[in-house]
Amino acid sequence: LEFIGHGAFGIITKAGWLPYFAVWGIPESWAWHIMPIVGTMDIILGILAFFAPRKALLLYMAAWGLMTALLRPLAGEPISELFERSYNYCVPLVAYLAIAWDVKSHGWWHRVKNVPTLTIKQWGWLKILLQVAIAVYLIGHGAFGAFDAKAGLVKHYDATGISLIFGSSQTALTAIGWFEIVLGIFVLIAPVAPLLFFICGWKIATESLFIFSGAFYGGFEFIERGASMVAPLTLYLIILILKKPQFSSLMRSPSRTSTISRL
Repeated sequence: LEFIGHGAFGIITKAGWLPYFAVWGIPESWAWHIMPIVGTMDIILGILAFFAPRKALLLYMAAWGLMTALLRPLAGEPISELFERSYNYCVPLVAYLAIAWDVKSHGWWHRVKNVPTLTIKQWGWLKILLQVAIAVYLIGHGAFGAFDAKAGLVKHYDATGISLIFGSSQTALTAIGWFEIVLGIFVLIAPVAPLLFFICGWKIATESLFIFSGAFYGGFEFIERGASMVAPLTLYLIILILKKPQFSSLMRSPSRTSTISRL
């Protein structure tokens, strides 16, 4: 979802990308021609990640997601832009580690077809990584409103009537921003099931504002943020694994891969 949504904007050619090309010293005239190439590559990577995951591609996707997130503060945008996009690099990294740590060895370009078998300790590290990623993107997004007064959020809240509910755009930005920051802190402290389900629903609702506010190809903006919606559900499933003692022995036994697949 993340890479397909992002890739669509490359093919469409999005003017908002021009400052990020400028960071690399790429002139605007070249950038317009490079965008469709970048977009096509992103879409291909997204499709391969779903149907034919490979270690090399997933690690590249994590690095690419981090680089594109870094471009925003380098282009003069707030540092919160880097934090808010933690799902762009952490979710592909989780997928890569799940394959790299599998008891079955996989080459860098080998297509992974089995359900990876990990130890409890390895699942624990993935849990921590997802916890941090979710907390960081919630706090980063909250900072958009609480500190940055991001113009895009103002447009969303004004166009959908949220500003009227709070009395003003500024009040909506501040209240919702601090609410998201608190959500992020709670994920670090107590990632309980109701909270994770709420965050999933919250992200679906808030990112759908791109669609309802009439943003430029808002549907693709929504799709691009799919990783932020899926991450809480993945964290919930990992926590379930860690809580079930009977999974412990299964995870440590390479011969029980098929049993784990059925579970």
